[in-house]
Amino acid sequence: QVQLVESGGGLVQAGGSLRLSCAASGRTFSTAAMGWFRQAPGKEREFVAAIIWSGGATYYADSVKGRFTISRDNAQRTVYLQMNSLKPEDTAVYYCASRSRAGTVATIMNGGMDYWGKGTLVTVSS
Repeated sequence: QVQLVESGGGLVQAGGSLRLSCAASGRTFSTAAMGWFRQAPGKEREFVAAIIWSGGATYYADSVKGRFTISRDNAQRTVYLQMNSLKPEDTAVYYCASRSRAGTVATIMNGGMDYWGKGTLVTVSS
């Protein structure tokens, strides 16, 4: 089992920045990828960003490219999401997720993850 705990959410004005953190614990030695997803009120959960643990390749949703950056700290088993130039439409609960098995980027983007955190709320005011 892997436990994921997100932190860093909060209220920010449009144009501002936040950094989310996700600390992984438990059986993390087999982590293949980690990612961030979000769910806005009344909407389905959507992919935000992902990072492949070995090699560090990153992938982003078109809506956040150029504004968000995903990174990892191998030693701390922590993944970060730096969010800049935030917009009101970025308001959502942000979830951290991890995948223990190898898989395609498409699988990851479609939510094919093995473990999920409980989420952290990001609210962007206009």
